[in-house]
Amino acid sequence: MTRDVLLQIAQVLTVLVLSPLLQGVILQCEERVQMAQGPGIFQPYRDLWKLFHKQIVVPETASWIYWITPIVAFTAMLTVPILIPVLTDFPLPLSDMGDILGGGLILTLGSFMIVLAGLDSGSAYGGIGSSRAVMVAILAEPTLIVVFVGITLLAKSMLPFVVNHLLVGNPAVYWSPAHLFLIAAFFALLIVETDRLPIHSSTHLEIYMIEEARILEYSGPLLAILKWASMMKQFILYTIFTNVLLLPWGLSRLGLPIGVLGSVIALLGKFLVVALAVVVVETSQSRLRFYRYQELLAASFVFAILSIVGNQLS
Repeated sequence: MTRDVLLQIAQVLTVLVLSPLLQGVILQCEERVQMAQGPGIFQPYRDLWKLFHKQIVVPETASWIYWITPIVAFTAMLTVPILIPVLTDFPLPLSDMGDILGGGLILTLGSFMIVLAGLDSGSAYGGIGSSRAVMVAILAEPTLIVVFVGITLLAKSMLPFVVNHLLVGNPAVYWSPAHLFLIAAFFALLIVETDRLPIHSSTHLEIYMIEEARILEYSGPLLAILKWASMMKQFILYTIFTNVLLLPWGLSRLGLPIGVLGSVIALLGKFLVVALAVVVVETSQSRLRFYRYQELLAASFVFAILSIVGNQLS
C-alpha cells in the first residue's frame, strides 16, 4: 500500500518536474527545423525561475476570479496524473476517482477559469483571447467527447488502464481501423489543445493572440503558475496520447524502482517521437487565417465518427 502511494506521488511529480522539459524540447525542435540555434531545452525552467522572482502587478478591475484562477488551473493539472497511467500500467489507490472523461472535465475546468480570468481583467486583449478560445472550444470539446465515446466502444470501458491493457495484449485491436482512426482524431486534437495549430502564436502579435492574450494581465509568480499549468496540460495530453492510444508499451508492471526509471525514460522517448511529428505538422504549414481553425477540428471529428462506425461494423 505504501509503495502504491509513493508511486502515485511519483506520477504527479513526474508531470510537475518534466513538463517544462517537454516544452523546451518542442521549442528546440522547432528552432532546429527552422535552421536556428534556439535557447536550449532548459529555457522554460529559467523562465519560470525568473517569473517567480518578479513583482506581481494587479489590474484595478480584477476581482477574486483573477486571484483564484492560477490556483485552480494549477491544482487541476496536478489532479489528472492521479487518474491516468503515467509510470505504471496498473491502477493506483486514487486512480478510481474518475475515468478518461473525468480527467477531460478537470482539464476543461482549468481552461474555463483562464477564460473567465481573461474577461475579468477588463483588458481588450483578454476579451479577444477569451472569445477566440471559446470559439475553438465549441468544436474541440464535442470532438474530444466523441473521441472518448470511440475509446469506450473500442475497449468497453473508459478507464485508461483497461484501454492500455487491451491494446498491449491484443495486436488485432491495435491495428484495427477503429483504433487507427482514434489515433488520427486525438493527434489532431493534440495539435489544437497544445496551441500548435498555425493560428496560434506564442508571441504578442495581436492578430494571433489566443493563449497569450488571456493571461496578458498576469505577472510575476501568478504568471509563472499559469505558464507551468499550461506546460503540465501539454504533458498530460501527450501522456494520454502515448500511454493509452499510440504507444501503450513501456510502463512499469511491478512498480519496482528500476521499472519506474525505465518507464520515465520510455515516456521521454515516446514524447520525442510525438513532438517531432507535431513540429513537422506545425512548421510545414504557413500561417493560417483564424477562421480556418475549424478545418483540423472538423477532420478530427470525422476521424472519431469513422472510428465509431468502424467499431460497430467489426
